[in-house]
Amino acid sequence: MSGAPAARIRAEMEALVAVSSPSGDVPSCEELAVLCREFLSTDWSFERLPCSTVGCADDFCARLPGTGSGRVMLLGHLDTVIAHDAHQPLREDGERLYGSGTADMKGGDAVALAVARELALEPSAFAELAVLFVCDEEWRTVALAHVEAFAHYDACLCFEGGEQTPDGDDAVIVRRKGAGTLRVSAEGRSAHSGSAPHKGRSALLALAKLAQQLAAQSSPGGPEALTVVPTVMHAGQALNVVPGSGELLVDMRALDIGAFERVRATVPAELDGVKLTTMMDRVWPAMDSTAQTAELLTEASRLYGRPIVAASRGGASDASHFAPSIPLTVDGLGPRGGDAHNPGEFVLGASLEGRYSVALAIARAALRSFNA
Repeated sequence: MSGAPAARIRAEMEALVAVSSPSGDVPSCEELAVLCREFLSTDWSFERLPCSTVGCADDFCARLPGTGSGRVMLLGHLDTVIAHDAHQPLREDGERLYGSGTADMKGGDAVALAVARELALEPSAFAELAVLFVCDEEWRTVALAHVEAFAHYDACLCFEGGEQTPDGDDAVIVRRKGAGTLRVSAEGRSAHSGSAPHKGRSALLALAKLAQQLAAQSSPGGPEALTVVPTVMHAGQALNVVPGSGELLVDMRALDIGAFERVRATVPAELDGVKLTTMMDRVWPAMDSTAQTAELLTEASRLYGRPIVAASRGGASDASHFAPSIPLTVDGLGPRGGDAHNPGEFVLGASLEGRYSVALAIARAALRSFNA
């Protein structure tokens, strides 16, 4: 296996991180698409696919035909959750490379581009390669638009952040929880909080009580590994008025997305005189490609020269959308890091080369199985 172009991966990650690209910002994603095109050779064909989310920049897609068998997609996203005024460019501090979106997931995008360039040198090993970078992963509430278009692909490799086992082995993600967002709207009755609080029906208090009831349903150690976490609550507009309306958002994760509706069903139609209505803002499927990827990871470990271990993760990913139609779906191929979605987000510089080698071993193992 050829040595990883670690310096180039770092330079391209730095260039990607330098562009502040919060979800929904069209100019920044257009700028990133230009960079991604520059980072690949002119042998690739480029297209922009309509984004799943209305108002976002078109998604970036590059394709390269080969003369062998097997179609492999390298998957990532260009958007981040960090607003422009909080954006931080890349900076080095010891072994850590800090910057907005380094771990989630511009470091992974840079590794994916490096893997794509290396695989492109062996056109007889594949029928087609595709690099798909979407622009709305961090806030999409609708179905991913590209699942059907890539359903005929044989492998999906996603470059969300990587990890290691406690024993120091490289791990990749083959199982993820499903994710759902429950929105609860409350309609009570406003009243003067000083002279007539008894005439009001507080949406704030009803939602606060409901939030505790829902959170109590979390059972991370149970068979569904269910977590129910209230995350956002809005109620009230004035300091001297009983809040007559409000809204609660609840993040749910589970191995079986059927658990989300069971939680939703526990929300009463009325609580303390306040009317409650619910809707699911988004539901992302769970992913489990453990059995389908077992032989792949065995062969990839042989090529890599060290164990590559299957792991699971609670966070959502676009890989989960493709897994039902592309059985060989592997995630967590990006560099190792931490503090995603936070000011201290980072990747470990030393992991750029190692994770590149892991991803390349998995891609080559997949292609060998298709061309056997």
